[in-house]
This record gives sequence, structure tokens and C-alpha cells, in this order.
Amino acid sequence: MAIIPLNVVCPRCFSKNLYRFGKDNEGFQKYQCKQCKRQFAPDNPSFNMRSRRQRKYPDCPACGKSTFLHHDYTYYSNFRCSDKKCNHSFKVPKLINVKLPSSEFKPQNFSFKGMRHPLFIVLCALNYYFCDNSTTRKVAQTLYMVHQVKVSHVTISKWVKRFAPIFKMIADDRLSKINLCDSDEWHFDETYIKISGKDYYLWLALDAETRLVLDFHLSPNRDSNSAHALLANCRRKFGQPRYAVISDRYYAYQQPASLFFPQVEHIRVEDFDDLINNNVLEAFNGQFKAWYKPKRGFNSFESANRIIATYIFFYNFIRPHSSLNGLTPAQVAGIEYSEKERLFWLLVA
Repeated sequence: MAIIPLNVVCPRCFSKNLYRFGKDNEGFQKYQCKQCKRQFAPDNPSFNMRSRRQRKYPDCPACGKSTFLHHDYTYYSNFRCSDKKCNHSFKVPKLINVKLPSSEFKPQNFSFKGMRHPLFIVLCALNYYFCDNSTTRKVAQTLYMVHQVKVSHVTISKWVKRFAPIFKMIADDRLSKINLCDSDEWHFDETYIKISGKDYYLWLALDAETRLVLDFHLSPNRDSNSAHALLANCRRKFGQPRYAVISDRYYAYQQPASLFFPQVEHIRVEDFDDLINNNVLEAFNGQFKAWYKPKRGFNSFESANRIIATYIFFYNFIRPHSSLNGLTPAQVAGIEYSEKERLFWLLVA
């Protein structure tokens, strides 16, 4: 009985249960695996060159065998093991920069030139619009009834869009000075709005302890690219929470959560009655929808993006919350300012 060398193993399944299988065309000894039926000639130099040849795709992390490209996305690729018994699926991120979310719009030059009404009236109109569930027509009516000032609803709409970059600059400057890494959980969710009769998706991130809206992203698609944009910007601006990031069971959150928050747990909520749930962000969605529905949608993507950014500024910095003992989320997050300073911020804007 011929003895098979101990260093000869099957290159496919790494089994040593082999038997001799004659010679190949070049006269080298061949072997065949009794388990997977693989034939090979380890002494043949051409076989060694093939075995050392680098594979096109990464090896399977479960069994070490070859893989194939299952799905190719913008920011990552999904591979699957070629062995049907293993059938392991894994994701590999691509080394490319993630695009910024829609909340990072470019600020524009601002001046009071051409404004026919005093700043006090403008700020009153903005407070009526963002702190109440009012339309621009109702705000114009309120200004006339309370302040005896006639303003067109079109003018109020222009004020909302015109002041959005200023409020964004104030928010970015204040939020860059706080530390939210001590928070236990960050929540992520998405909801839909109407822009020119079409569905768009508003992606939101919120801190559980302070109720502070960390960031948002407005997108026409509900896909992984939008989730990557939101989570990557939250990591860049605020770091990561101590324990967990929480989302629903939508698949788009899986890869960006593991990529940008590798040291914390990603909890995917299954039911509203779970001990750990996404109700904090769902409550914000309810407030936003109550404010949004009287508007009956937006006319353009740019105006919707600016109006939502200003609404989030009023939510974070201006409007006090009863669940936070009459404080704003920004004050709970560590930004100290008095009532006079809060009004002064509006005047500076």
C-alpha cells in the first residue's frame, strides 16, 4: 500500500483522507480527495502557481473558500461564499468618501437690504410659523390681528427661506462646543413628506437623553446611501454614544451602523412594546407631522430642505419642552443661555 505524505492535503476542503489517482499529463503524482472528489497534483509547479494566485474577491471569513459578488452598492459590496453548504454572506466597505447629507447646505450672504418690515415683526412671524401648526396665510392673519401689520403670505414664505442659513450657522457654532459622547443611545429613523406631489424621505437622528435632533437628511430614495450620509455625518460631528445606536429593522442601517459605530451595539427594534424601542424619535415624528400636515407639502426640494432645517433649529434652541422641565434640548445638552440670550440669538439672526 502506497503511503501518502503527511503534508499533502486537499486544497478545497483541507482533508487528509486521500488516495493516489495516477499521474497527470506532465508525469507528476495526482491525488483525489475522498470527501469532495477534488483531483490535484501538489508536486506540479503549475499547480503551485495556481494555488498561490490571488483571488479576485476576498476569501470567505467562515471557511476560507472563494466567494462571488452578490450585490454591489455605492459604499459597500456584498459577497457570498461559493460553497453552497457554507453560503456565508458578508459585506466589505469601499474606501470612498461618503457624501454629505442635505442638512449641510451652503450658507449664503445675508443682509437686511430691501426688508420693509422691522426685525421684530419678522421674528414674530417665524415664531408663529415654526412653534405653532400654522400656515403662512394664518401667520399673515395673526400678524394683522395682533400687530396690525399687513404682510403677504408669500413674503412670510420668503422670510422663512431667507433666514435658514443664518439659523444653521448659529446651530453649527453652538453644537460644535458640546459633548454628546456621554449619551447612552442615539436613535435613527425615517419618515416621508410630499414635495411637488412626490414622496421624499426625511432621515433623522436624535439623542435619547437630551431629545436633541443631531442631524437630518432629505432624500428622494429610501436606500443605504441615505443612511450612510446621515450616520457618517453624525459620527463626524458628534463622535459616538456610549452603548447603542437604535433603529428599526430596515436593512439600510446595518452596514453604516457597523462601519461608523463599531464599538457600540446596533439594536434593531422589532416592536413598539419592546423594553428598548424607538418611541423617542417616533414622538418627534408625530410633532413634525402635526406641524407639516397643514402646509400640505412643499413646492421644491431646496425650500423644503431649508424650512426643515429652520424647524429643527426652533425645536432644538427656541421652543421649551415640557418633558425637559421647560428647557430646550440644547440647554439640556450643555449649551447654557438665559431667556434674554435666547431672544438675543433671534435678534442676531
